[in-house]
Amino acid sequence: MNFRKVVSIFTAKLAIKVLRILKRGGTTLPGKLAFKVWPGILKSIACNFEIIMVTGTNGKTTTTRIIEEILKNNSVDYITNKSGANLLSGITTIFIQAVTLTGSPRHKVALIESDEAAFNQVTKHLRPKAVVVTNFFRDQLDRYGELYSTLNAVKSGLDRLSGSTALILNADDSMCASLGRETEKQVLYYGMAPDTDTGGKSGAGDINTDAMFCINCKSKYEYTNRVYGHLGGFYCTNCGYGRPAANLECTGIREAGSSFTTIDWVNKPPLSADSQQHVTRINLPGLYNVYNAMAAATCGLALGYGTQSVTDALQSFECGFGRMESITVGDKTIKLILVKNPTGFNQVLSFLTLDNQQLNAAFLINDNLADGTDISWLWDVDFEQLNDSPHKIGNLFASGIRGEDMAVRLKYSGLDTNKIRIIKDYQLLLERGLEQTPAGGCFHILPTYTAMLDIRGILKKKYNLKEFWK
Repeated sequence: MNFRKVVSIFTAKLAIKVLRILKRGGTTLPGKLAFKVWPGILKSIACNFEIIMVTGTNGKTTTTRIIEEILKNNSVDYITNKSGANLLSGITTIFIQAVTLTGSPRHKVALIESDEAAFNQVTKHLRPKAVVVTNFFRDQLDRYGELYSTLNAVKSGLDRLSGSTALILNADDSMCASLGRETEKQVLYYGMAPDTDTGGKSGAGDINTDAMFCINCKSKYEYTNRVYGHLGGFYCTNCGYGRPAANLECTGIREAGSSFTTIDWVNKPPLSADSQQHVTRINLPGLYNVYNAMAAATCGLALGYGTQSVTDALQSFECGFGRMESITVGDKTIKLILVKNPTGFNQVLSFLTLDNQQLNAAFLINDNLADGTDISWLWDVDFEQLNDSPHKIGNLFASGIRGEDMAVRLKYSGLDTNKIRIIKDYQLLLERGLEQTPAGGCFHILPTYTAMLDIRGILKKKYNLKEFWK
């Protein structure tokens, strides 16, 4: 018996128990302590699990949660880092929770969301059966650095894995799709069919500022179709690099509601012997969530789960904390939607404009390390699109550590300043926001990451919500 292994597991388990008693979550510190005792702990205990990993800039948590629903539908015994602790220490903690003191696994499968900046380090310890990569967008330059640095870090992490690992990649993302070239691994792609009508709701997200130039020869990409940002049917007229054929495609969006989306999709070989058309209502709104659903569906089918169980998962999935999470308060609703970079923020704003009801929203902007200390990215967000329907704008609140900066950005977007208020106290913000939301309406709260943890802590106590790690 490895004495350091047992001590490492015991120390982490004790820390988890103490921190949970103190209502502190216990998602990160136990893993750090375990590594201090024995750096080989994660590799030693994770080798006994069948591992599925999800990484990328946007949509990791939602994609992971949909895959989780697929596993539930197939009665798979699994663990997952539901709390969103997706750095090496948090991932270590979730594995330690799932083993005995001697390191024997209590579960069969581990579904792991990994931060894209940490992925290269995490794959030094894990050997996944499948890896889903959602997309690459500019995000927290002060933390991640230049976008291609993140891409290269993920590529290095994938290159470390054996040929038995399956890759599930976004065909519409020129950077993500490039990971499938020159590899011995099985590669499966998902994306939007070229003639898919997305409803014209991509707004300024159509502006490609992240990947304008060919990853091979630096010529400017042309597009057969555009979805949003740099996603779409890209191709390079100089070297011939272009969007690969997708194994699972969304072929149509039938209906885009404020809480759901109905799509047509087709799965092709090797996901299916024959190309089959399906109609599925996804229990999520927004184009970006269509991509998340397709990523999860491709993963589920690649792992051998049936089409019906995958379809059922898409329709029954409930949002994770802070990701379109809805809280009913009398005859009103609070909807919590995480925002963290320009492309994601633009897509959330496009979603908000779909609703015909009055828009009452709060923007909670922090500049802590986990949020990104440089908030200049707010000026790349298309708040101007809210001016397309000025009669629908109710009350807009700016809050968080950088609430004043948020209010200035809203002012310069051309919105009516009489409708913009700065309220730094979250309790008062909730009170005023709900007061001014009409009966049957929704108060939307759009926070950055640490602001989301803060506001959700208040909402949990006020409305008896689940802990964020549950």
